Amino acid sequence: MLTATGIGLYVVWPSLAAVFSSGPQLKTVNPLWGIPIVLAEVASFACMWALLRLALDVKPWFPIATAQLAGNAFSRIVPGGAAAGGAMQFDMLRQAGIGTAWAATSVTAVSLISTATLLGLPVISIIAILITGASVEHNLFRVGSIAVVVCLAATAGGAVLLFADRPLLWLGGVTERARNRLLRKRPPLHGLADHLVDQRDLIRRVLGAGWWKALLYAAGNWLLDLTVLLIALAAVGAQPRASVVLLAYVVAAFLGMIPITPGGLGFVEAGLVGTLGLAGIGADQALLATLVYRLASYWMPMPMGAVAFVLAGRKYGRPRPERK
Repeated sequence: MLTATGIGLYVVWPSLAAVFSSGPQLKTVNPLWGIPIVLAEVASFACMWALLRLALDVKPWFPIATAQLAGNAFSRIVPGGAAAGGAMQFDMLRQAGIGTAWAATSVTAVSLISTATLLGLPVISIIAILITGASVEHNLFRVGSIAVVVCLAATAGGAVLLFADRPLLWLGGVTERARNRLLRKRPPLHGLADHLVDQRDLIRRVLGAGWWKALLYAAGNWLLDLTVLLIALAAVGAQPRASVVLLAYVVAAFLGMIPITPGGLGFVEAGLVGTLGLAGIGADQALLATLVYRLASYWMPMPMGAVAFVLAGRKYGRPRPERK
């Protein structure tokens, strides 16, 4: 894993270095833009805490927030960090007194609904590209209204998938056939559509009557993070079409799931700069906007996670391996 990480960083290092080289240009950005950027990113994390709190059926915010912050920070430090960060989050929840089996089921359901929401964003962005040419302006109300519209669309789509089998069966069938045609040398995949329905049913069982809140929280988590990118673009003076920026954001989010480097470090920067260029943004503005966005979404949560780990350790003790 360390070897793969080293190779991955070597491949993306030029793009990563180019983004960091725009650091001196940060002095051209009005520092007041940092206020809405930080608030939007904190609100994005708060949506994830609310989603976990709803799934776990736990009233206190402290154990949920500290476990998620620490696990998220750890996943951005170690190679293949998603699994390691999830394990740390699970152990901290268990140490806080949350049942092991229920924590595992709930965290899995939260991961599924969050990923499903992200998967739906490309469809929404393509529709938005065809319908509107709205640009990012130096107007926070305009930026926020774009995110709200996308959030409502994502919530409506999620509600349909939670209660209708046909769209999931169709999607699973199409995906399964495409995969089997592209990878003919591998054993054919079967039962994907039924598996999607089973996973959806797990989400619905965990969320219960609070399903509509979960959809809003999941959409808010991604869309508030997108808002950080929109504000960063406005801060550097770029005015691309917001619908195309949404597509660029989705590409970057998927690249962030690549387990080769921690948190997709380097891959996200390379993909975001490239796709922002396709959105009509100049190279200098794309590099600077990417740097501002990643400072808020990637680097800032790390010290927050360390503080959360220490605070949780003082209150609940350090996580210990579960005895069998």
